[in-house]
Amino acid sequence: MKNKIVVALGGNALGKTPEEQLSLVKNTAKPIVDLIQHGHEVILAHGNGPQVGMINLAMENSATNGGGTPEMPFPECGAMSQGYIGYHLQNAIREELLNRGMSNPVATVVTQVLVDKDDQAFTNPTKPIGSFYTKEEADKLIEEKGFDMVEDSGRGYRRVVPSPIPIDVIEKETVKALVKAGNVVITVGGGGIPVIEEGNSLVGVPAVIDKDFASAKIAEILDADYLIILTAVEKVAINFGKENEEWLSEMNIEEANKYIEEGQFAPGSMLPKVKACMEFANSKKGRKALITSLDKAEEGIEGKTGTIIIQK
Repeated sequence: MKNKIVVALGGNALGKTPEEQLSLVKNTAKPIVDLIQHGHEVILAHGNGPQVGMINLAMENSATNGGGTPEMPFPECGAMSQGYIGYHLQNAIREELLNRGMSNPVATVVTQVLVDKDDQAFTNPTKPIGSFYTKEEADKLIEEKGFDMVEDSGRGYRRVVPSPIPIDVIEKETVKALVKAGNVVITVGGGGIPVIEEGNSLVGVPAVIDKDFASAKIAEILDADYLIILTAVEKVAINFGKENEEWLSEMNIEEANKYIEEGQFAPGSMLPKVKACMEFANSKKGRKALITSLDKAEEGIEGKTGTIIIQK
């Protein structure tokens, strides 16, 4: 059966440097093209945590050390990361398609994602980005630039930015048209470039949208059959690391809410993935979300592995 599938790639599918990423995406492309070869329509989303941090740090260091480079606003750093990750991914997928005698066009869309300027996240920045600083350096940045800085796991101080909820995808009609024309589309990279509306203008804001929630939003907009969130593990577990550890093959919204109340899913890793899957599965009856590892995506759709999240 042919399905329309939004696949959200986790950080394990991409590298932390351009060289590492260029190598890794060749392997990433293989299971993606497996899905395409089996007749599925595939739309690809991805994270950008290490990459956007690297760009931000490089620009920051050059500006600070008198390199003549202007400081780059965070939305622009996100746009840069979308471009170069998309460039690597689309070329790797194109090559794998051609190696199999397939000629599907592949395109990356630099994507803006609308957020609410009154989102509570803007009053409570939580997402660490960029480099580490001493207490003195952090205090100076707070005073001179108005940054929000927090101590991060004993490693120093880092800037934190808001992580607002995605409301809409600005380029959705472009993505729809490309998908309808048979393109493999890479979109909402890194959660998308967060923007707010000011009249007819879109204004970028220094924030990071969770790529899993952005993937759920574009999957809903495209009326996808499946949202697949790829991660380092094959299935979702409850009582993780304990004697009564249990790997789940399926859970409905009610069960997922119960596990969340019990604190079963780590806030920085599995929790946003489960919540994004719940959001998509709950948006329309019959939609399914799947959490599994990159190499198990096809088996997951066939019901052989992974954790399926359904409405009921």
